[in-house]
Amino acid sequence: MNSKGFTLIELMIVVAIIGILAAISLPQYRTFAEKSQFTNVVLAVDSVKSAMEVCIQTKKAMSECNTAQKIGINLATSARSEYVDNITINSTTNAISGTGKDSSASTYILTPTVSGNWQNSGSCLTNGVC
Repeated sequence: MNSKGFTLIELMIVVAIIGILAAISLPQYRTFAEKSQFTNVVLAVDSVKSAMEVCIQTKKAMSECNTAQKIGINLATSARSEYVDNITINSTTNAISGTGKDSSASTYILTPTVSGNWQNSGSCLTNGVC
């Protein structure tokens, strides 16, 4: 008897391989999607940082550039997007904070240092999305 086709064990092996690949790839895809969406938060915070740096260079004082009004931007409209929940500026430390709308609602914080650099922090570092 000469039969053609697959045996049950061959089909079960293929199904097992597909299950293993799916178990590995789905969490990786979810992490990749969160990282790509959180990029919008990082870009929004960086645009506020650029506006703040221009203000500091122009006015020669950090205290003159510690609110959105002083640096000439409207955080309610310019920083919001599909993936950005909100952007805020701490008026005492000049730290810029952005929060994403992803499932982890991670935050990204840029804080100016005395040396003129910016230090990044926030829960996005521990969540691995920034």
